[in-house]
Amino acid sequence: MVALRFLRIRVGTWKMLAKALGFEMSTMRNIEKGVNPASVNLAFQVSRLACVPFDDVVAGKHPPAGACPHCGRGP
Repeated sequence: MVALRFLRIRVGTWKMLAKALGFEMSTMRNIEKGVNPASVNLAFQVSRLACVPFDDVVAGKHPPAGACPHCGRGP
């Protein structure tokens, strides 16, 4: 999930992101490695944390192509 990696950069670490989203670190690690797929609940929490529509997260429209992972600005 691109939005998850984008948020990880913005938040700082996977541990901090897991805490912000309310998930266990092991869950985040498994999703990052592709062991487990991202859940609907995770996508919802990502959309809330990123302040973007849920549909944009699910459709892969967040972050926009070329957005800076540190500030979120477009190209």
